[in-house]
Amino acid sequence: MIVRTLAIACLLFGLCACSSGDAPTVAAPREPKPDDVGFFCGMALKEHSGPKGQLLPKGWKDPLWFSSVRDALTYVEQEIVSDREMAGFWVNDMGQGTWEKPVIGSWIEAKSAWYVVGGRKQSGMGGSEAVPFKDVTAAEKFVRDHGGRVADYLTARRAVGSTPDADLVEENGT
Repeated sequence: MIVRTLAIACLLFGLCACSSGDAPTVAAPREPKPDDVGFFCGMALKEHSGPKGQLLPKGWKDPLWFSSVRDALTYVEQEIVSDREMAGFWVNDMGQGTWEKPVIGSWIEAKSAWYVVGGRKQSGMGGSEAVPFKDVTAAEKFVRDHGGRVADYLTARRAVGSTPDADLVEENGT
């Protein structure tokens, strides 16, 4: 009886050891440090207003930071990194905070966000920003105030990654 109990315990221990190594670790968004810079522009994130993006490639310790969500979506749309190579991709929920200062902890999964594209709000580096929201109702309110249209993740990626900026802005936009 003792031998059987020990054998079962060893088997369970072995299964637990195998499964813990195979289980994917869930990446979590980070807050930018004061000296973090945008991947494309090389400028400090704190120098830019509006939403930011962060992308963590699998196996990397630190995320790639983007001074605008438009830049982050462009990076992904140009297939510089594939979905299977990403441990996480987050953007600021602009339903929280202000344009000048997104709320600390307002990071949401980029793939589940709603975006306003083609509005009059400018990205950190100029040009029309893709403004992310957790809630579609907040995105619709933003459209009423600043123009543009609501888009899901894939539509926003295609809009900013493959369309010249002038084509994103509505005819009545500036």
